[in-house]
Order: sequence, then structure tokens, then C-alpha cells
Amino acid sequence: MAVPKRKTSKASKRKRRTHFKLEVPGLNNCPECGELKLSHRVCPSCGYYKNKEVIEVAE
Repeated sequence: MAVPKRKTSKASKRKRRTHFKLEVPGLNNCPECGELKLSHRVCPSCGYYKNKEVIEVAE
């Protein structure tokens, strides 16, 4: 069985894990109302998707 010859130091372990991080979702401005929305999804504030009203939002 493969066993490490030496203990992995904290610095080496942290260098390897530098790419393990959360990513911010891609947000775009809605062309109708200007609010931030997730890309490829219906705008929750106005209900438009690709310049067409998909859902009716009660205001």
C-alpha cells in the first residue's frame, strides 16, 4: 500500500487548495427593466425572457 514518506506541510496543502473556491454566478442586466438576473433565465422582477413576457409579475 502506498504511504507518504513525510507529512504534507500546511503550506503545500494550502498551495494545492488555492483553486478550491466558490464562484459568483454570472449575472447580466435585464434589457427590459435593468435589474440583475441570472443568464438564460426569466427576470424575476419583470417576467421577461428574450424580449418577450413569459410570466406575469404581480406588482
